[in-house]
Amino acid sequence: MDSKLFAEILLRTQSVKVSTNPPFTYTSGIKSPIYCDNRRLISFVEERKQVVKGFKELIVNNNLNPSYLAGTATAAIPWAAFLAYEMDLPMVYVRPEPKAHGTGKQIEGVLPEGAKVLVVEDLVSTGGSSIKTAKVIRNEGKSEVIGVVSIMTYQMPKANQGFNEANLNLKTLTNFEILMNVAKNSGALSEADYKLAIEWNKDPENWGTNFKL
Repeated sequence: MDSKLFAEILLRTQSVKVSTNPPFTYTSGIKSPIYCDNRRLISFVEERKQVVKGFKELIVNNNLNPSYLAGTATAAIPWAAFLAYEMDLPMVYVRPEPKAHGTGKQIEGVLPEGAKVLVVEDLVSTGGSSIKTAKVIRNEGKSEVIGVVSIMTYQMPKANQGFNEANLNLKTLTNFEILMNVAKNSGALSEADYKLAIEWNKDPENWGTNFKL
């Protein structure tokens, strides 16, 4: 599997944005000059097919053998659905919080106890949503989480630590380092913006303060 190919897909679909004034604010509150909007990919048919094919290869090549797929709400629900259809697997999705009405469930769909569940993400920053989803599947769903797959990871130290502590194995189609190198070498990212992105990635949580943005 070619990780550069998926970096090129993100760039070709203009899913990568750069802005310092103002910077982007992630769900976690982290300020960043880089934003990867993978939601755009669902609107590009050929690129979408390549991502689904890549996910399938990632699963097969790593012998993950899930019996169920679980998408994190909301951005990863389409990818879990596309992949479940491609692999002929059942799926569920997991809400960030339990429903405030009706059944009050957090897992939507039917998940039998003891299922081997693979969590599907579109993007990993701090890893919070993936880890939270896995916890719900383990506790509420009483099922095994065999890993997490994602289109991309920002490779944040906080995410690496969180996945290790949660005993979760993360596999991705591409990552921040590869994306930035492909962007710089293709001319999609200027040298100045490349250096800015690399500096941010060294210390994402304090970058906004350090650069007084």
